[in-house]
Amino acid sequence: MTTPARPIRIGNGAGFWGDNLDAPFLLARDGGLDVLTLEYLAELTMAILAHLRSKDAKAGFITDFPELLERLAPLMREGGGPSIVTNAGGLNPSACSARCAMIMTGAGLGNWPVGVVSGDDLLAWIPAWIGEGVDLAHFETGEPIATVADRLVSANVYLGAQPIAEAIVGGARVVITGRVADASLTLGPAAAHFGWNWHDWDRLAGASAAGHVIECGAQATGGLWHDWANLTDLAGVGYPIAEVADDGSSIITKPADSGGLVSIGTVAEQLVYEIDDPTRYKTPDVDVDLASIQLADVGPDRVSLRGTKGQAPGPRLKLSAVYRDGWTASGLVAVVGRDAVAKARAAGRIVIERVKRAGFDLADSLVEVIGAGDVVPGVVISERMPFEVVLRVTVRDPRRAAVERFCREIAPLVTSGPPGIAGYASGRPSPRPAFGYWPALVPRELVASEVRVRSAREWTSV
Repeated sequence: MTTPARPIRIGNGAGFWGDNLDAPFLLARDGGLDVLTLEYLAELTMAILAHLRSKDAKAGFITDFPELLERLAPLMREGGGPSIVTNAGGLNPSACSARCAMIMTGAGLGNWPVGVVSGDDLLAWIPAWIGEGVDLAHFETGEPIATVADRLVSANVYLGAQPIAEAIVGGARVVITGRVADASLTLGPAAAHFGWNWHDWDRLAGASAAGHVIECGAQATGGLWHDWANLTDLAGVGYPIAEVADDGSSIITKPADSGGLVSIGTVAEQLVYEIDDPTRYKTPDVDVDLASIQLADVGPDRVSLRGTKGQAPGPRLKLSAVYRDGWTASGLVAVVGRDAVAKARAAGRIVIERVKRAGFDLADSLVEVIGAGDVVPGVVISERMPFEVVLRVTVRDPRRAAVERFCREIAPLVTSGPPGIAGYASGRPSPRPAFGYWPALVPRELVASEVRVRSAREWTSV
């Protein structure tokens, strides 16, 4: 009788680009991991990376990752360290791998195999697909993508776990991808470790559920927790670890002696984060029935996930595209005194009116009074008007000149607006490129991933 492989211990040290800088290092050092995952990409992140790539063809990847790799190098060199799987490649996995390879080679890790997963970047294919009648309509509006085709700056499909597993089976100790589904960062190493069949839907669903729990970092270990005031050492919150077993079940935990909490509550809240139908959470690899999961407290900071059911995924993959949408800027001003809310709203209207009188009828504008319920409009209604608020005015327009004029109309409020303008919460705003998000579906058969595994030393010459 074959002995089942031991559980694989996968920890996620980043839930987005800009997450805690120390968390991945501490997790790699203290977590007893087999694999460290780093999930950096969100829709906004892709827009930022597209802007960076437009200015430098060698940019477009997560610059925090090479810096982290430099910090992790001694652990990797001295004790082997965990393998690393990350979507830090962003829009430019090859450039990211080349930069990381230089760091690894310089740190004595030139022989470590590095896998690069590509094939998610579909921007070059869009014009031909439009001509062929491929349906890439916007999820919400139903508009055809042809309406923004000439302004597209990126178009990336969510790849799944199979190319990640292929890279690991091929020997990669560091795997760098572009756009992949968040949960696939966990499923890929698990599937490679156990040698799962890619039609074993329940196992795939179980590991995907674990990946979904840990993908947002500390949200599963006490971050955003409603009972946050009673948590221990939230400043030193531990980032999550999934111990995935051969049957697809898992235990969610965190490093010993770290802050925060792993409980049925923290895990359940993360399970229902960013989902639609809980009985059919869609990933490129498997449709997961989150409602089938049985949660149990199995020890301090240890929660098990069992019984997860899955079924075959659909024939289309999610496409995340970004297009140029003119220029934007935001200005912030503090307002104090009696009638602070009314004065702030009036000041916002004054700014927009002055821009209009200067000859620019702005395409979009938004006046918000922070402190008066505008951040969550209609949810919180104050019984008493606040004595101090912050006015935030945001505009967007195809014309840079229109946005530049708006940026010059904030300062005059100090002496020509309502009384109580107390000062700036920021300096004079500057126009910046505005980007629009285009979610769509692309037929699965049109997408082909590519996996390359080379030593770090070989990647330095790419």
